[in-house]
Amino acid sequence: MGGQHFSLAHLLAPPAYHAETEDRAHVKYHRYAFRDILYRLKDPRLVASHALRKATHAYDLVSPSEFSRLYRQVKDITMCSNARLRGLHNAVRHVVAQDISGDIVECGTARGGSAALMGLTLKLLEDDQRKLWVFDTFEGLPPPTSDDPDFEIANLYTGRCRGSLEDVTASFTELGIQDQALFIKGLFQETLPGAAVDRIAVLHLDGDWYESVKSCLDLLYDKVVEGGIIQIDDYGFWKGARKAVDEFFEKRSIAPRLKHLDYSGRQFIKTTP
Repeated sequence: MGGQHFSLAHLLAPPAYHAETEDRAHVKYHRYAFRDILYRLKDPRLVASHALRKATHAYDLVSPSEFSRLYRQVKDITMCSNARLRGLHNAVRHVVAQDISGDIVECGTARGGSAALMGLTLKLLEDDQRKLWVFDTFEGLPPPTSDDPDFEIANLYTGRCRGSLEDVTASFTELGIQDQALFIKGLFQETLPGAAVDRIAVLHLDGDWYESVKSCLDLLYDKVVEGGIIQIDDYGFWKGARKAVDEFFEKRSIAPRLKHLDYSGRQFIKTTP
């Protein structure tokens, strides 16, 4: 699946152009991209979050902190904000420190940066007992559905956020974290039911669209252990993701306290109602 939400710069970047690509496709892309930007700029929280993202990125490029050192190793293979990456780093540290059992699972990895950061954190903490599951189509974002309220904009990004399986595994090998990782290729709806995931300590959902996020929650939420941490990448950015989460909470009659990571990301600890 591989989606992370887009910064303003990513929204402006056109798809790769090929000689046979018709010019009208690019005109359409830019028309919708600018329409998306104008729509989102109405929310001052996005503008403020984007400015903070730029500042924290600059800080993490030079900071000697543990997170910053790890961030510099994955910054070129992630679209995830510093705040959300820091949330994942802290989540892994927390479950290891508290001896909360379970694997680390990411649904939607794109080029693998956020999963790699969690793998590097496990390596730093010398925790080699947990598996790191990485689920993705490895072919870019699938099409959204009519259940996505912002379908017209979302559909423009079909096929984007692509990281091939070969490229992602190569990055993990280069970082020395390939041994704990399991890469599962395909749509979540097709791969999650048969995956041998038992107990989950950290669950990172980065599927962007309604159907993707809904499938992950329906199939994986019950496998997250008490005290485990769930992070949702797109809650504040894509309406379909938020709709899927809110509907799931209502269906389960739960109201977890969502930690606000940035404009888009949310995180919560699973507790018994």
